[in-house]
Amino acid sequence: MAEDEKNVPTDEVPEDCTHDCSSCGANCPSKQTEDENGHKLPHQMSSIKRVIGVVSGKGGVGKSLVTSLMAVNMSRRERRVAILDADVTGPSIPRAFGLNKKAQATEWGILPVRSKTGIDIMSVNLLLQNDTDPVVWRGPVISGAVEQFWTDVVWVDVDYMFIDMPPGTGDVPLTVFQSLPVDGIIVVASPQELVGMIVSKAVKMANLMNIPVLGLVENMSYMECPDCHKKLYPFGEGKTKKVAEEFGLPMLGELPIDPSLAKNSDDGLIELYEGDYLTEACDLIEEKFPV
Repeated sequence: MAEDEKNVPTDEVPEDCTHDCSSCGANCPSKQTEDENGHKLPHQMSSIKRVIGVVSGKGGVGKSLVTSLMAVNMSRRERRVAILDADVTGPSIPRAFGLNKKAQATEWGILPVRSKTGIDIMSVNLLLQNDTDPVVWRGPVISGAVEQFWTDVVWVDVDYMFIDMPPGTGDVPLTVFQSLPVDGIIVVASPQELVGMIVSKAVKMANLMNIPVLGLVENMSYMECPDCHKKLYPFGEGKTKKVAEEFGLPMLGELPIDPSLAKNSDDGLIELYEGDYLTEACDLIEEKFPV
């Protein structure tokens, strides 16, 4: 047999298969690591229908908050939801959901931690001994960890997976866009003077990678007067909306400066928050990517 023929996957699985490909010499389909589009295959026991990335051009704009609220809102629609926390050096998803137990490794793979309302979550903080331990890794190692969250974690019957990306346009966003089958992204911004430049970088990177941009969400958009309930705009009004219009993108939500929302996040009770600010974003996702 020619050498190149030995490397062609066959449909035959050995009768004594142990499902441990690392010690197996057979060349069966389970050893394929990429699909026809060059995306990494998830764990063989995983089922993930749709993948939505949540990105920002800079840190501190509320990307993890938007990710959490999107997942909660979609879960309330009786969808099976998961969050892959790709912000390895600044993981905040477990804190928002009040997760204290660690992810468990089994003979089949790593099991995500399930939240109180049934959202499956994987984050580096669910693997560290202490939540405050720093992750002092170089870029390629961090990117490899994110890939393993996709390939080594058992994601069961997921309708919508939200990926909480680190800010910027560096190694991890590039890895996710190239290696994972991302259906579309939501860009999160804050109403500051630099919003145009920052959002533009994120949108242009997605366009370069042929990833659809679904729309923009503005966090810290306004505050409501407790007496007259009038909306006040401490950072100015309409800045993110103007950028959205320039790129022909819809505004999918405006989150207020709300002390109760901040408290729910800090106390690990994000699933109890009742705001419906991201209804339009969830409607669009269900419309574009039905499951």
